[in-house]
Amino acid sequence: MDDEYAKFIRRMNPPRVTIENNSCVDATIIQVDSVNKHGILLEVVQVLTDLDLVITKAYISSDGGWFMDVFHVIDRDGYKIRDQEVLRYIQETLESDTFFVSPLRGSVGLMPSENHTSIELAGMDRPGLLSEVCAVLTDLHCNVVNAEIWTHNARAAAVVHVTDDSTGFAVEDPKRLLTIKELLRNVLKGSSDLKTAKMTLSPPGVTHRERRLHQIMFADRDYEITESSRDGKSDDKSSRPHVTIANCIEKDYTVITMRSKDRPKLLFDTLCTLTDMQYVVFHGVVHTGRSEAYQEYYIRHVDGIPISSEAERVRVMQCLEAAIERRTFEFLQALELQLFTEDRVGLLSDITRIFRENSLCIKRAEISTKSGKAKDTFYVTDVTGNPVEPKIIDSIRRQIGQTALHVRQNTSNSPTPPQEKTISFLFGNLFKSSTFQNLKLIRSYS
Repeated sequence: MDDEYAKFIRRMNPPRVTIENNSCVDATIIQVDSVNKHGILLEVVQVLTDLDLVITKAYISSDGGWFMDVFHVIDRDGYKIRDQEVLRYIQETLESDTFFVSPLRGSVGLMPSENHTSIELAGMDRPGLLSEVCAVLTDLHCNVVNAEIWTHNARAAAVVHVTDDSTGFAVEDPKRLLTIKELLRNVLKGSSDLKTAKMTLSPPGVTHRERRLHQIMFADRDYEITESSRDGKSDDKSSRPHVTIANCIEKDYTVITMRSKDRPKLLFDTLCTLTDMQYVVFHGVVHTGRSEAYQEYYIRHVDGIPISSEAERVRVMQCLEAAIERRTFEFLQALELQLFTEDRVGLLSDITRIFRENSLCIKRAEISTKSGKAKDTFYVTDVTGNPVEPKIIDSIRRQIGQTALHVRQNTSNSPTPPQEKTISFLFGNLFKSSTFQNLKLIRSYS
């Protein structure tokens, strides 16, 4: 009934997507006007980030029953979006009925899981974990076609897509699936993390890997700082995200501001966490500079209540910091290695074994194959969490192949140390106060 009602409301109030390249000098402007529903902001941002586009600015307003957002978007090279096919895809997707009434776990342009078996892993991180997982899959005649692995606060999570190496399709034999589950669970339990090690098979349908990784790590409580999670963390506080949370008592909002190093998909990551924690963004702004990103959101819980306790405030702050840090490899002092070579069964197992034998820790990895080619990216440190010595990288490149393994240098600048502001950035001329607690709203937004 809810889906049918949503379709009816949508037919009565069709969405409008406006895309234009003339009014802004350095970005394509995308405006989305639609009937509002919980999670719609994340869905729109997910479409844009799945196309590898960068959101430089965003203005969000969704009070009442209507959703109206404006995004300034560029490609990874810093240019406006001129490709008419991409622009047409964005417009048709955001205006389609199936997009706005589909569940959040759906995603645009991803491979249906019947073409592969999707495996989700969670547990304590340790050196060599990915190597052991890949070795087990190779021994079981499973070929890894796509995967993404994240680590944060001594926890590890992965979504791995495998196929039967004899058929090239999903593994269907129930006994074999059971064996895969048991052996991978044993690998995860090898870290003595017996209670929280998890290995599951994703349900049929379409799964968004990055969306699932956020959900897996959130469920695994990676936002909680433990003694083991402190190892390898930088003591430089200027490299850490800066999150503040206060209540706007006048209008019954909670105001969240975040300053952090800018990077691709930052907006997607923070919105994933707010959505998973059942918060609704009513107003917001995102601005990015050469090195720093600023996000400000006016939120309430889905029940209409702002954050009401100190414990809840601290938890939201920790979860947002974790969302920003999960794939910030500079924070982990990691080196980026890129592998381009012919794909074959067991390739990933061999590569990760070489890393393990040379005392490298994989902090994050993105694995993909297309048309018989492997394109993998690894973010690595030494076993203590510090940068890898150049002589070790040279030795590894000789073993794997100088032309196959490339080192990508990090040329990004350090973020500007965050500083408190006395005026809210979102409604600069509307909110004026020395603290968020006494914000005065001149114009009504409810």
